[in-house]
Parts: sequence; C-alpha cells; structure tokens
Amino acid sequence: MYKQVSIITLSMMLLMGCSGTVPTLGINDGQLMPCPESPNCVNSQQSIADEEHAIQPIEFVGTRQQAQAKLLHVLKAAERANIVVVEDDYIRVEFTSQIMRFVDDVEFYFPSTTSNNITIHVRSASRIGKSDFGVNRERIEQIRNNVKL
Repeated sequence: MYKQVSIITLSMMLLMGCSGTVPTLGINDGQLMPCPESPNCVNSQQSIADEEHAIQPIEFVGTRQQAQAKLLHVLKAAERANIVVVEDDYIRVEFTSQIMRFVDDVEFYFPSTTSNNITIHVRSASRIGKSDFGVNRERIEQIRNNVKL
C-alpha cells in the first residue's frame, strides 16, 4: 500500500511539474529583488560582502538597444529558456530543468545611461528548493561569455 501511494504521489508531482509559484520579481526603485537567504540565487546588486549571492553585472560596449538585442539573441539560442517579459530596460526569462522541470527565474536590468558602456544587472534564482548546485551562477557566467562574443 505504501509503495502504491508513493508511486501515485511521485507521478502527480511529475505531471504537475516542479515549477513552484512565480515570486515577486521586477525592478523596484532601480533594484532587482534581493536574493532570499537560500544559496540558490545570485544577484549583481547584492553587496559584494555577500559572497554567496553576489555576482558581477554583465558589461557591454554599445547602446542599450544593442546590448538588449545581443542578449535576446543569446537567450533565444539557450536550451529550455522561455522569454516572458521584454521591456526597454528589463528582460525576464524562465529556464526549466530538463528532468525535474524546476523553474529558475532570470532577470536582466538595463539602467539608463548616456554612455556606450552598458551595465546589465542580473538576478537568477530557483523558485523552489534550497541548493541549486551552482546552476544559477554558472548560467549567468555562460550568458556573460556569450554576450561578450
């Protein structure tokens, strides 16, 4: 009996997916939402003293429109990425893991500037769970490398 209940429960989890609910995201007073206490999030606007969550923003030479176009090109080529929001100064993407269907929310913020040195602030966080085994940090570093090419 216990085995049947376990199989049914596991099957229902897989059918429903492990997406979790969408947390509060976006830009508030020029800031992406801070990371929660769990280690499954990185944010370029976190204090550098918070080594677990802090990550460098993406630097781009060109206009904000060029930076956004390049980033969108990289994101469209990424596996299991769903671009959800595209605005003048903000992009939000949902990345879904292949096996368990976990969803990570990834955000990019393009603050206004008059120079051709664009800073793209980033936040990448898992919706559920505690550890992400470094996946969010690794994803941002891959995106950074592809945007700079």
